[in-house]
Amino acid sequence: MVQTPTSPETETLSIEIPKTIGLYVTQEQFAALAAANRDLRLERTAQGELIVNPPTGWETGAYNWSICGELYFWWRNSGEPGKAFDSSTGFILPNGATRSPDASWVSRERWQALTPEKKGTFANICPDFVVELRSSSDRLASLQTKMREYIDNGARLGWLINPQQRQVEIYRPELAVEVLENPSQLSGEAVLVGFVLNLRRLWD
Repeated sequence: MVQTPTSPETETLSIEIPKTIGLYVTQEQFAALAAANRDLRLERTAQGELIVNPPTGWETGAYNWSICGELYFWWRNSGEPGKAFDSSTGFILPNGATRSPDASWVSRERWQALTPEKKGTFANICPDFVVELRSSSDRLASLQTKMREYIDNGARLGWLINPQQRQVEIYRPELAVEVLENPSQLSGEAVLVGFVLNLRRLWD
């Protein structure tokens, strides 16, 4: 069992969790862990299993910076529609999981409909648009499962970008996954109207 901090005087410990051992936490314990370990990127599955994501390498960091930058410029130049987020943002999905996409966006209507309580440390909402960027250490099957989870919980468009294979999987509700080989750009379609991501910066 994970003990949540009870005093501001806490000691930081380094632990290794074997893949064969699951560490399960409640939403309250997860929030306390995230607050005490702001340098870590933590996630929680719908079943309560804690996931600790290691820091990214320089290539993945540069790719993610480019994607978030393009999303920011679209957001700013479009009159700031809704809310755009980077990879440090966690969301509590309807199924109870807490996830942190590499980039995401929530429409203005859905964001404004949230109560102050639902806009807590981790907003209780699944973004309309999500991006997951595969690093060399990521298992593709795990990311594909996460993408399907986003769609099942309300996302309207998702991109799984795989720089190693120069491949993109596009996820949409009630449609088969579309796989693009070496695309030069991606469209935000009807979800992010006018948003186009130039992938040449990632592939080159």
